[in-house]
Amino acid sequence: MELCHTEAKMESAAGQRIMEFMQQRRRQFVEEQHDFERFERELHGLVMALECELVEEELSRYDVRAAEIEVEGKVYQVGILSTETYFAAAGLVSVNRHLYHRADGTGKSICPLELRVGMIGGYFTPQAARQGAFVMAHLTAGESEALFAEVGNMRPSRSSLERLPKDLSPHWEQHRAEWEAKLRQSETVPSAAKTMALSVDGVMAPMRGIKLQEKAEKALKAGKHASGPTGYKEVGCGTVTLYDEEAQRLQTIRYGRMPEHKKATLQQQLETEAGSILALCPTLQRVHLADGAHHNWSLLNEIEQRLPPATQPPIEVVDFYHACDHLKQGCDAAWGESTPDSKAQFECLKTMLKEADDGAEQIIRVLRYRRNKAKGYKRTRLERELTYFCNQRQRMHYANYIRLHLPIASGVMEASCKTLVTQRFKRSGMAWTISGGQAILTLRSLIQSERWVSAWNLLRADFYKEVKIHSKYPLSAPISPDLPASLMLSAYQVTFSTFANLPLAV
Repeated sequence: MELCHTEAKMESAAGQRIMEFMQQRRRQFVEEQHDFERFERELHGLVMALECELVEEELSRYDVRAAEIEVEGKVYQVGILSTETYFAAAGLVSVNRHLYHRADGTGKSICPLELRVGMIGGYFTPQAARQGAFVMAHLTAGESEALFAEVGNMRPSRSSLERLPKDLSPHWEQHRAEWEAKLRQSETVPSAAKTMALSVDGVMAPMRGIKLQEKAEKALKAGKHASGPTGYKEVGCGTVTLYDEEAQRLQTIRYGRMPEHKKATLQQQLETEAGSILALCPTLQRVHLADGAHHNWSLLNEIEQRLPPATQPPIEVVDFYHACDHLKQGCDAAWGESTPDSKAQFECLKTMLKEADDGAEQIIRVLRYRRNKAKGYKRTRLERELTYFCNQRQRMHYANYIRLHLPIASGVMEASCKTLVTQRFKRSGMAWTISGGQAILTLRSLIQSERWVSAWNLLRADFYKEVKIHSKYPLSAPISPDLPASLMLSAYQVTFSTFANLPLAV
């Protein structure tokens, strides 16, 4: 039997284990009962071990052996040689690397290897950090830990995964405006875009700390209502969406910000995003879409005032389905909670609201008539819904909006509230800090806006630092960077080229 030459050169321990494993499989294939899943799992583990050896070799090349170095204008002198273990995408890797300390004896020691690689959080390689951050954006730390264990590559602990977004977030926040501008510069406005819709809303999320409880108690003593459930505060969500001439959605940019006074950062993000789009396509029809909350319309109006003058007046639209919710409440108050009469009247009035040119005015006349005939709590309920329609009537010309092919519902905004915040933030037992919540919100916003790849390239580059060597360090027993050349082969090249020509037992 003639073996492939590559097999003779398999000098690494991990490579040898793969060879022995495959040879054993050939010998045992006929005699033993087959379990292909077990074979896949064992082979995958061996290939990951080989990849870890290759990563260890590559990492060792980034170590610096010099008497004195300079990083960001500060001079450091060589300290000790130690071994450190890192999370790589394939698993744990251990390397020998030098630590350096400040020449004046102040500050912490640094590791040139970590700076030159761009190690994140001191323990994740860039690729491992990217995978960990992406998974943490979608799952809890416990679920993320379980997922990595099931996949069988790296297996970071729950605590390591919890720290990862918090290690990334300060870097993003420090450069947020600059990096968001770079993301926009790499994008274009779809040629089919005819309408740009701005939407804002909020979701009450559970917050950690006793100050919220104290605030609620003070409000209660003052005879005021607390803003939301005790222990909850509003997370702001905003979207900028482009539609074509048939009101079909083309693109959506999503933003999420933890509770903040007047949603100042969210407003700035939406304003800058809209301004960037209008600079490329100033003739877009602008639409403001929101529910009936006064503060949402105030924020949208403030954004509009800071944008370039519009070629066509912006159109304000109350979300049709929010209007229908209020209409349903009015019908239940007038004809009974969920009675056949209430359901029938609701369907009729909903169609009228959407299709009649004066739909909102007809709804107001019906509610006013029913209000005038009602008494007590029933009258109070009808008065509330009548007030809503009277206040929003100028934003409810739905028949005209449909003729103009404009969006009439903020489904994109509602979906953003759900996917950005509710699905991740409001699970059993959860409570969030501002910094921890924003770390997750930023990741989810970038992913859902299809900006993840470009954003990650900006983020990981911020962990890289240039290391300048001032003078070489004469080591008596230097660590050789020249490991066996066979390790330079990739894991998959080694595995499959080695065994491709070997006969299998039949």
